[in-house]
Parts: sequence; C-alpha cells; structure tokens
Amino acid sequence: MDDAVDAYLGHVRLERGYSEHTVAAYASDLADLTRFAEARSVTGVDGVDLDLLRDWLWEATERGLARATVARRAASARGLCAWLERTGALPADPAARLRAPRAKRTLPRVVGAPAVAALLDGLQARAATGEPVPVRDLAVIELLYACGLRVSELVGLDIDDIDRGNRTVRVTGKGSKERVVPYGAPAAAALDRYLASGRPALLAAPSSDGGATARAGRAVFVGVRGGRLGVRSVHRLVAGLLEELPGSGPAGPHAFRHSAATHLLDGGADLRAVQEFLGHASLGTTQIYTHVSAERLKQTYRTAHPRA
Repeated sequence: MDDAVDAYLGHVRLERGYSEHTVAAYASDLADLTRFAEARSVTGVDGVDLDLLRDWLWEATERGLARATVARRAASARGLCAWLERTGALPADPAARLRAPRAKRTLPRVVGAPAVAALLDGLQARAATGEPVPVRDLAVIELLYACGLRVSELVGLDIDDIDRGNRTVRVTGKGSKERVVPYGAPAAAALDRYLASGRPALLAAPSSDGGATARAGRAVFVGVRGGRLGVRSVHRLVAGLLEELPGSGPAGPHAFRHSAATHLLDGGADLRAVQEFLGHASLGTTQIYTHVSAERLKQTYRTAHPRA
C-alpha cells in the first residue's frame, strides 16, 4: 500500500501538476486509508475493495469529521484506485461506485462594491506617503480584486507575466493551467507606481538577505527582506483590512476573488466569461456566484420593498 500511494502521489505532483497543498491533502487522506486497511490485515492494493472503502468513510463519519473532509477522502480514494486500474496494478476499479455525502456548500463572503472602494481609498491614502510597503499593499489589493486572483496566483507572478501596455497578467492557476486576465486603470496606476518605486526600494533595503533577493529577482511582489512575498503575509494584510467590515465568512484574500466575481455578475457579465476570468474548470463552480447575487437581491427586496 505504501509503495502504491507514494507512486500515485508522485504521479499527481509531477504528471498532473497538482499543487503542493492538494498533494499534501491526498497524502494525509491516503495515509489514513493505509492505516485503516492495515488494521484489517490488508497490506496490499489487491486487498482494497468497495466494502473496505465504504467502511473507511463510515469510520470517518462516526469520528465526527466534516462532510467536506469525508467527501475529499472519497475523491482521494477514487483517484488512487482509478490510477491503479489504469497502470494495471488492479484488474478493476473498486472505487468506481464509491459515494460520499456531498459537502455542504456555503455562500462565500462578498464585500460590497462601496466597501471595497472605501477600503482602497484608505490604502491609497497610506500609499501617498511613498513608503514602499503601503505602496506594495495597495498594488496587491488592487490586483487581487481587479483580476479575481487566488492568493497563490498573486504571489507566484513574475515580471514577465505582466503586460503593462495591454493591462493584462498571465496567471498560472490550478493544474498549471494558464490564463490571461485584464485589469483596469486604478490597478494599473497602483502597479506602475509599485514597480517604479516600491519594489526597487524593497529589493534594496539594508535588511535584505542577498540569497533571498536573488531568488526574488523576477517576482512581482516582494517582502520586506527582499524575498518573494509569501501567502501568509497576504493573508495577514487582508485579514487586517476586512476585520472591521461587516459580513460573515473567512476574512482572507479569497474574499476579493468572490467579490470580483459577484460584482461582475451584478454588472451583467456573462457566466461563462466569469468562468474564464476566474479560471474555473467547471461552470458549476462558477454558478455559486449566481446564488450569491440572487441572495443579495432577496435581501435588498426584503429590506426595501413595502410588501416584502
């Protein structure tokens, strides 16, 4: 089992181009499956059958794991077993009929357009001092919102990915899929200012480590030590900005992605155009934002209509 799982993880990492976060989740799930199988004296993949997989998911449910976690574990098992069949390690796929409870789909946090504008105005005022970190932070938030980027896509941007003349960025998303996303005049102004003054100042800061600066040479967004800006730094920035704003849900960078998509649909954008904008493989994933727009319409109706 261990050898088969290791080989499969290598396959999804190197050949399928899955992110390290996804591979780590698969590794955790399949390590637990291996533990469960060994407790039932199953040490080889030939002993894995549908009943074993169902019992494993049932145990996870009994342990109180969230529906989303159980659903992800089922997906991990289906991926492993399908690969084992394709490579000839198993004569048939025992997980082909494996089902798991659907994860409860919650509406994402969306920041209203007026609140986003006020937040960006505040960042603009901070950046007016010319200090490199506020100048960078303004460019970070402008681009997150303007392009609906995932935080991993933002911090992974290199200088060559930006076409300042056409106001587009080339983004490498999930599964190493590339897309080109436009951005508007406010983001262009913030980005141009950052690249002209903020970024060179951060790279030249006395506290910069020589090795880190060399590694960040092509990175668009740079930290205070001269290295590529990290995901955690962006999370801290966004959490601080959204802390005082109304609305439920996680106060992370994804809130700006959700907000951008919802505002596009509210403005009349086509759903498939939003799908391409976000880099979703499935239109079904994008459709969550139609529910957000509908829910906001209902809330406005209940608040404003005299006979609601």
